[in-house]
Amino acid sequence: MNFILSHNNLDFDALASMIAAKKLYPNATPVLPSRITSEVEHFITIYKNVFPFVKANECDWSKAEKIILVDTSFLDHQLPESLKDLPLIIHDHHELEEIPDVEFYECEPVGATITLLSERIQKEKIEITPLEATVFSLGIYSDTDSFTLSTTTSRDLEAGAFFLRNGANLKVVDQFREVPLTSDQQQLFQQMLEHGEVKIINGLEIMLCLHEQEHYTGHLAHITRKLLQISGVDGVISLVRMGNKTFVTSRAQSEQIDYRPIMAELGGGGHPQAASASMKNTPISEVKSFIEKELPRSVVPAQRASDLMSTPVRVIAPETAVDTASKMLYRYGHSGFPVVENEELIGVISRRDIDKAIHHGLGHAPVKGFMQRNPLWIEENAHLETIRNIMMDNQVGRLPVMKDGKIIGLVSRTDIIQAMHGAPAAEKTILNGRPVKRQVTKTMQHTLAAEVLYLLELVKRNVDKRGTRAYLIGGIVRDMFLHIPNKDIDIVVEGDAIDLAEELQKSYGGRVKAHEAFRTATWTHPDGEKVDLSSARTEYYDFPAALPQVEPSSLKEDLYRRDFTVNALAVSINEKTFGELTDYFNGLDDIYAKKLKILYNLSFVEDPTRILRAVRFETRFNFRMAPQTKYLAEENQHLLRSVSHKRLSDELSRLFTHSDPRKGAQRLLNFNIERELLQYSAPHQVINKRIRQLYAYEKLFKSLSYGERQWISYWMQFASRNKTNLSDILPFAMNKNEEKTVYIWTGWLETNAPERWKNKSIKELHIELHAYSVNAITAFTVAFTDQKLRWSIMKYLYRRCRITDWVTGKDLIKAGRSPDKSFSAILFEAELIKLSNPALSTEEIIQKVFNSTP
Repeated sequence: MNFILSHNNLDFDALASMIAAKKLYPNATPVLPSRITSEVEHFITIYKNVFPFVKANECDWSKAEKIILVDTSFLDHQLPESLKDLPLIIHDHHELEEIPDVEFYECEPVGATITLLSERIQKEKIEITPLEATVFSLGIYSDTDSFTLSTTTSRDLEAGAFFLRNGANLKVVDQFREVPLTSDQQQLFQQMLEHGEVKIINGLEIMLCLHEQEHYTGHLAHITRKLLQISGVDGVISLVRMGNKTFVTSRAQSEQIDYRPIMAELGGGGHPQAASASMKNTPISEVKSFIEKELPRSVVPAQRASDLMSTPVRVIAPETAVDTASKMLYRYGHSGFPVVENEELIGVISRRDIDKAIHHGLGHAPVKGFMQRNPLWIEENAHLETIRNIMMDNQVGRLPVMKDGKIIGLVSRTDIIQAMHGAPAAEKTILNGRPVKRQVTKTMQHTLAAEVLYLLELVKRNVDKRGTRAYLIGGIVRDMFLHIPNKDIDIVVEGDAIDLAEELQKSYGGRVKAHEAFRTATWTHPDGEKVDLSSARTEYYDFPAALPQVEPSSLKEDLYRRDFTVNALAVSINEKTFGELTDYFNGLDDIYAKKLKILYNLSFVEDPTRILRAVRFETRFNFRMAPQTKYLAEENQHLLRSVSHKRLSDELSRLFTHSDPRKGAQRLLNFNIERELLQYSAPHQVINKRIRQLYAYEKLFKSLSYGERQWISYWMQFASRNKTNLSDILPFAMNKNEEKTVYIWTGWLETNAPERWKNKSIKELHIELHAYSVNAITAFTVAFTDQKLRWSIMKYLYRRCRITDWVTGKDLIKAGRSPDKSFSAILFEAELIKLSNPALSTEEIIQKVFNSTP
């Protein structure tokens, strides 16, 4: 028997998903968990004879053959341990860090699990009744809060439309989403509301409600949600002792609250804003003390100016011409500039002011004649609400952020709108105008290779002699703190990098390759080691996805142009300050926190390939994008369409070659990036299955020392089974060999090769496939053949890879055969014999060949 299971405290999404799973797996039995939310219980009471649910104590678990899990990836601990050893099928929308090793795993970032299952129902053209459509709507409306939560996607809305087309009754949906409290629940609700204690945690109001009673009152989650609605606070935690058991239930309406860490410590779990736990014989005072201690760590501080501001701040002088200021607005994508004289803020000029001056033919005039004098400004700890009110009351679009009389940031109207409507809180990249400094010489000595330290010593001598400041930057600095070997030496110079490279060549020999446009150079030491040198520079882009234009700059601006904070660290290699780390953007903290953050909001707009790089870093270093960075990656991923295939392939090849391709593929699918890069792609579950199989076969063949990983084989797994769609892969080929491989795959599809290969022996398969690489055959077989044929081909490839003692031309000559035109045919015949009879010796095979050929 097969069973359909879900999580405890069954909600409508879980209920709907169980019913949908029954449609997809008609021979499976849906089993209700021990605890059900009040709304679902109310529904089941009325419709219990309509849907074929059974209770856990009514199941004969000894007959279980397979488990289908929905809306969760974990079996309830109250169920028999033996179920964990059974094949598992999982449909869930709660993302895990590691992909579980199960028979089938579907997990995508949508608002509700019923969305994923409804897509499969539509694909398999399974009919649903109006009642089923209504239950499915209940699931999606409940888990997305009527499509208002930030986790809601367009796919959820499309699923909702599908349910309406099939007769979903929204009046029933509205009726069952909110169930009135019973008299016992009402009494508990009143007690908790009257005695609730409101605490201010990081600027948010959290109400902690305690109560003790001897009898049991069900559906504390429902009561807690009512408390949240009535009180108007940001979050509520209900802590109730009922007999010898203590229940903790939490709800929140702010995304700055994440209850999961607290509930996990108490042995429970759930969603960020809806979690719970329960424990026996634990004093309620002890639980309360623990919650009060841990709450600050579960509440992201209310947003302040320091969280919202953009930094570093570009300023202009009062004598700057209006025309020049206009060009700077375009170049840097700003809507205005603070005006500074002798490091003192004296005004602010907006794009509107500049446009007016140009309209009146005053582009040559200095901005001081048009700027707003005595500008408003705010301190770094000003709250979001305060900043918004200042902007509204004074009709200003930007406010400088001041500390100790200096500008440390700028908050714009766009920053406020983004923080308040739909986007996660902006990430803070700089704490103040000055960088964090620390000495890391010992880390360098313990981590960097001896040849790297030697080359740094050579560069140090020359930059000190020139009086130039130079810094080790980029991936080698990042990897130094991750303890990952890296010999790619990148040095930025506050001066002319080409001049320095030529001096190094003059002093120590080697050769120099210069790039005048970017003022960069590569010096190759006589021993072959390379040092990449660049002049400190800033970049601007004429249009999205363009290559950057470059101009000289300071170290700070050079670091600011980089992709992520973790790559914006610089270590001095000058004698007096050798080993001093300069960290303007808290990059070192982000390395230790395994967090990826871009440095400015237009980063992905200017270079969309950074989105793929972010996915690659997540996969390779086990990092995760910070919320704002993830939001901007999702918002701008459509710009990948405007990037050349060459640049896309460069990032994709590194993703699949330098890290676990299974994780890389999963992250690409999480972002639906394949939909931006390919006209047609296979379904996510199909792609995931292909990737896992290809990776398994790759490991098998690699153990036989046969073939290296080909990234394009993994990228091809995203294509749907169609020769036209497979041609989408061709432009990604980076060389002739990869082009040839794609043409081979396309040819096999055009000639329907899989049908021709069916029921063939190993010998016959070798006649068909001997001229092709193991990699090409494996990738195609995984993507485009059925299980029976795939097993047959893999059996052939495994035998082909295991054989090491093939008959060679030397063996034939040694046996007395003179080289002639028949050699190739004889050797191929020997291969066929060896594949059919691996145990035969070289001598026996040669004898058989000689007996069969004249």
